[in-house]
Amino acid sequence: MKQGDTGQDAAMRVVFVQALNKALAQDARLAVVTADISAAAFDESRERFPDRVVNVGIREQAMIGVAGGLALTGMRPVVHSYAPFLVERPYEQIKLDLGHQDVGAVLVSIGGSYDDPAWGRTHQSPADVTLIDSLPGWTVHVPGHPAEVEPLLEQALSGDGLVYLRLSTRVNRTPFGPSDGFTVVRSGSRGVVLAVGPILDQVLAAVSGVDVTVLYASTIRPFDHAGLLAAARSAVPNIVLVEPYLRGTSAHEVSLALADVPHRLLALGVDRDEEKRAYGTAPDHDRLHGLDPAGIARAVNAFLG
Repeated sequence: MKQGDTGQDAAMRVVFVQALNKALAQDARLAVVTADISAAAFDESRERFPDRVVNVGIREQAMIGVAGGLALTGMRPVVHSYAPFLVERPYEQIKLDLGHQDVGAVLVSIGGSYDDPAWGRTHQSPADVTLIDSLPGWTVHVPGHPAEVEPLLEQALSGDGLVYLRLSTRVNRTPFGPSDGFTVVRSGSRGVVLAVGPILDQVLAAVSGVDVTVLYASTIRPFDHAGLLAAARSAVPNIVLVEPYLRGTSAHEVSLALADVPHRLLALGVDRDEEKRAYGTAPDHDRLHGLDPAGIARAVNAFLG
């Protein structure tokens, strides 16, 4: 057992595990690959389907390689671990064993950017979505509520492409149903704020007295260019992008969406200029990165003038 795999599963992970165990019994094409993290959650399925539930031990690069091999045989592998062990450590294998081999897989992470700061920097991965975005062909889901997890997982399992599902212990109060694009949470005239996944509640608290449109995204790749363009055309095109991972990860997508619309962009997210060498709690890190409601409010109000 690695540090951080305490058994105190967050709600999103519970939903994911239950849904995947159910799906394994219904679809013989599915397989699960773990590297110790959460392996025990699939013990019953491993007893029933020993050829389709594989734990490789603490060998994250091998975990992706095994998934690539399973995919080459026509199976649909689901790979699960903490984000830094799932994306950062085996990045080369993701690039080669999945992408270069042109096979599909579903990568499901926990830990987010800093969900478990008590374990230190090894368990933090604010750059995971940025790394995945550097490779072609990936769908990226960032649910903001446990009720959003199973529909997104079902969608991922039913396909054959490359999918990254980013789970978090941080949750919004209200779930949103599956959508092909961004959801309009409220409308305003002074600008558009795009909130990704579990950052929505903090955004809504920050702009509660500001006349802006708020969009919500649980799927950030592919990026809903048409949805952002429509929102920008119905308001002053001041765009605020708030992502719960590395700041500016989707800035280039905003530029593509609004290529023919003069606009201003403020990107908020995890600081990419300075590493925060701190432990504390996830809300402590929000404050350090200006992602708490007060920090977002200061930035938005300064931006809008």
